[in-house]
Amino acid sequence: MADWAAKRFWKDVTVHEEPEGFSVRLDGRPVRTPAKTPLVVPTRPMAEAVAGEWDAQDEKIEPLKMPTTRSANAALDKVAPQRQAVVEMIAAFGETDLLCYRAETPEALAERQAQAWDPLLDWADETFGARLTLVAGVMPVAQPAEATARLTRQMEGMSDFHLAAFHDLVGLTGSMVLGLAVAQAVRTPQEAWDLSRIDEDWQAEQWGRDAEAEAFAEQKRDSFLHAERFFRLAER
Repeated sequence: MADWAAKRFWKDVTVHEEPEGFSVRLDGRPVRTPAKTPLVVPTRPMAEAVAGEWDAQDEKIEPLKMPTTRSANAALDKVAPQRQAVVEMIAAFGETDLLCYRAETPEALAERQAQAWDPLLDWADETFGARLTLVAGVMPVAQPAEATARLTRQMEGMSDFHLAAFHDLVGLTGSMVLGLAVAQAVRTPQEAWDLSRIDEDWQAEQWGRDAEAEAFAEQKRDSFLHAERFFRLAER
């Protein structure tokens, strides 16, 4: 049983317009999510990306090579049934936003953080009226309730598909401000990822790079860049 894997059983992969969006069919049969929900996505480009992943499968199906399909499944099976819980989970990052926590020492690291992160905190204040409090060290501090509420309100207009991507944009960086900056195209995904890695890059400069840690970080970066692409695919 350990060697068992689902095998490709279809020849043709097609995209079909539905009343509520676009579906992907395998030899005419609609694709369903793991929870048996019909996989209907909001835009044709997203459906075509999903179809491309299914069409690229060889003899054995490899889900890890189907990131768009997995994100669409998450939107339908995980976000849609418990949307408010997902919103609250993401909002919690605004209360402990990475950009607010600054090094006490060394001074050079604190200066690097300030130069990189202060402009984004200023942007969040100017754009959303959300001024977050800076913290020296790692001990949590309560953020102004109105500021975090205003950041949270930015999720109200997001579809379930946007929210699935936004969850990863925020969770992978530990920053709701960075997630919003990417969602609103204020920073490119690569720029935002680099900003989220300032502490790790500093440590690597001082002590050298660890191959295993670097490989894990690269996997996270790829997931982050995919989340941004999925967010764009959800835009009508």
